[in-house]
Amino acid sequence: MSVKYVITDIEGTTTDIRFVHDVLFPFARKHLPAYVEQNQQLDKVQKVIAEVKAELPDDAGLADVIAQLLEWIAQDKKVTALKTLQGYIWQSGYESGELKSHIYDDVVPMLELWHDQGITLGIYSSGSIGAQKLLFAHTEKGDLTPLFSHYFDTNIGHKRESQSYTNISAEIGVEPSDVLFLSDVVEELDAAKAAGMRTAQLHRDDQPTGMHPIAKGFNHINLM
Repeated sequence: MSVKYVITDIEGTTTDIRFVHDVLFPFARKHLPAYVEQNQQLDKVQKVIAEVKAELPDDAGLADVIAQLLEWIAQDKKVTALKTLQGYIWQSGYESGELKSHIYDDVVPMLELWHDQGITLGIYSSGSIGAQKLLFAHTEKGDLTPLFSHYFDTNIGHKRESQSYTNISAEIGVEPSDVLFLSDVVEELDAAKAAGMRTAQLHRDDQPTGMHPIAKGFNHINLM
């Protein structure tokens, strides 16, 4: 039976992980203090500040919030409030033209082919949905967002927990066995497989491999 739905990770899968770590993360870290200070009156930023304060002592001020966010960046924490804020900061960079997203050369032709064949495409990343849409809207290869029907982040669950993939399957209304999940991380693929999804590991660097089909690029993935 062929795949009906393909869900793909971003870092190390569609996009060079070095773009995220060497470009996006430093951009957010550099601009975070000024962005929070200058935009603290916005409802969306106030919500982030409130979520961070909930993790801090009652007398925490804005400087403490900024310090906590920077610490989370330094620790590469997958905290939803941080990911949301990073998305806002990246948006300013994309809109100014300062940022353009990297996409591997093998990705777009296959996404377009699968899309034309009637296969539904989705994204699941630890980055916020807003950040995901920004990344794919401002790539070196143009706006790719029309290819994707769904975006999922850690609000659906963490990527190394099988329940997250069960939740995604229920959300999209597709049986897990008809879904192919693509990632470069074995633990994420293990979780998806435990939920009944098909899996394939993108092996672009020297990361560890597991018991999943290996693909050096999207053009090596078999949907049958």
